[in-house]
Amino acid sequence: MMWRNIQREKIPWFPTIDEKKCTACKTCFEFCPHSVYQMEGTTAKVDHPYQCVVGCSNCQSLCPQGAISFPDIKEIKAFITDLKRDQPRE
Repeated sequence: MMWRNIQREKIPWFPTIDEKKCTACKTCFEFCPHSVYQMEGTTAKVDHPYQCVVGCSNCQSLCPQGAISFPDIKEIKAFITDLKRDQPRE
């Protein structure tokens, strides 16, 4: 899968769940249209991290327990800029 001519798997943008805070409310699971999450017992799991849309963090603000976090968007933007610069020109 590609994202703006970059292999999506090269971009470390996806949610992380703090299992100690997660109460299995299913908010993230039910919200995400990209099937990033799966429910496993009493916690949500990031099952398909690279299906997460780069830059989207809507689930984080919806989580009532504050259990979801993302990398710093400024660091990801700098990382993507470096990836683009290092790509061979066609």
